[in-house]
Amino acid sequence: MSQRRETTARQMRLATELRRLRQSAGLTAIEAAALLGVQRVQMSQIESGLVGVSEERVRRLASHYAYTGKEFIDALAAMATDRTRGWWEEYRGLLPKSFLDLSELEHHARFQHHVAILYIPGLLQTEGYARAVFSSRLPELTHEELELRIQHRKARQEITIPYKAVIHEAALRIRVSDRATSKDQLKRLLLLSEADHITLRVIPFDLDGFASAANTMTYVGGPVSKLDTVVRDAPHGSVFIDSEPQLNIYRTSFRRVEDTSLGPEKSRGFIHKLAKEL
Repeated sequence: MSQRRETTARQMRLATELRRLRQSAGLTAIEAAALLGVQRVQMSQIESGLVGVSEERVRRLASHYAYTGKEFIDALAAMATDRTRGWWEEYRGLLPKSFLDLSELEHHARFQHHVAILYIPGLLQTEGYARAVFSSRLPELTHEELELRIQHRKARQEITIPYKAVIHEAALRIRVSDRATSKDQLKRLLLLSEADHITLRVIPFDLDGFASAANTMTYVGGPVSKLDTVVRDAPHGSVFIDSEPQLNIYRTSFRRVEDTSLGPEKSRGFIHKLAKEL
């Protein structure tokens, strides 16, 4: 099988999980290759995401590793056979790879949770708000690069899965552009909050017991909990976090932030009050 020119985050996740299964079984890559009947180099390529792996081989490896979690293996097998060419592929070579990986991750998600401290989450932004955010980037984007990012963000905003966002008052008040842009953004949040599958909560400045002011994150639910992913923004692009110990930390963190925030009804009232002040 020929090597891939570029590996997507989903393909890398499959490779990573296969490697973790082998390591949990206490086997070396050489031993696993012998059990599968392939060369050591091919096993290395499979576990690096450089080549694909069939469903049959995924299930054989799980059997060799004595792993009995059926739902997890079924999910890995589905990932191995997935040939989805999503809408984001039209941006390949035009936008950074992390943009496409995030779109792919969201496409396969069961749910999404977001904690926002300084900016409104991208999936909830108006075009004017998004334009202001991207326009502030350094080094400056060209007109073409700016328009591509805005188009891509708008394409991501077809939210159909359960979505929860906890937004700090700072993000609601910071004017990334002008008064009109901020007011339009608050109105959009109020409109989106009426959808049955979208839950918005607010953390006011004067709310007691909030000590997570720096913990902006996006938590994306996979087909099974072991395949959940946390996305953190970094200067060079999005960082994907998927180790079970770290996922447990972020699960707990989101629950605490959610419990500390205002309920949905009070949050809508809070946003409405801010909008009236503008």
